Amino acid sequence: MQVLRTLGQAFLPNRVVSSRVMAIIAIGWTMTALLVWVNSPFEVLPTPGDVFAAFPELWMNQGLSRELGTSFVLYIEAIAIASIFSFGVSYATVLPLLRPIVAAVSKGRFLGLIGLPFLFTILVGTGRPLKLALLVCGISVFLVTTMADEVANIARDRFDLARTLRMSEWRVVWEVVVLGTVDRAIDALRQNAAIGWMMLPMVEGISRTQGGVGAMLLDQNKHFHLASIFAVQLTLLAIGLGQDACFGFMKRIVCPYAFFTLERR
Repeated sequence: MQVLRTLGQAFLPNRVVSSRVMAIIAIGWTMTALLVWVNSPFEVLPTPGDVFAAFPELWMNQGLSRELGTSFVLYIEAIAIASIFSFGVSYATVLPLLRPIVAAVSKGRFLGLIGLPFLFTILVGTGRPLKLALLVCGISVFLVTTMADEVANIARDRFDLARTLRMSEWRVVWEVVVLGTVDRAIDALRQNAAIGWMMLPMVEGISRTQGGVGAMLLDQNKHFHLASIFAVQLTLLAIGLGQDACFGFMKRIVCPYAFFTLERR
């Protein structure tokens, strides 16, 4: 009865519910999605049973684990390079001289990847360096935009407080701009790192050397193996959910103060 009463709060605006109730709600929505999937009128779609039956074949005979490992290493390397570049460039907006350059980098998010492979082939060559460069570029233009906005939106009173403490301007940059935005930097990285998983199949399709899960997806798509495609996509979704959870855990460990004033923690 208590659970039903608490569940009723979920139908009212601005109510805070416990993590247990949220888990029940999430399970309910998951079951609803599965029911919709099972009763889908589109017969061409594979059933959940077809998809789960495709996993053993992909894992044991087609090297899904090996391809995932290849893609994961490439992805982690791209995230590391993109983070160093993007945060460095975003914090550099404290210098008015560099703001036009940062703005130009952020406008790169309007560019499509078609045509860029040729440019990056000239700059870095083909194969793995090309895939890495495309991923870093695709992630960085969005991460720079998000983080530069966070830096630009720091309240003036934070700067004034630091200056009244007689800090030098470079100390103000370190304390207010860098340390003061760590929690938002983790959020920005969590949101934009997902773009890397979306780009990965396309990038690995452009350059299939060393394989990867993107090349596997394209092969399955070529032979219209929908169950295998769904299986690989669900695997990527599971990895993405795990990644989001890791970023959330890291934020709670590194920046616990970020949750003190939130209504929904």
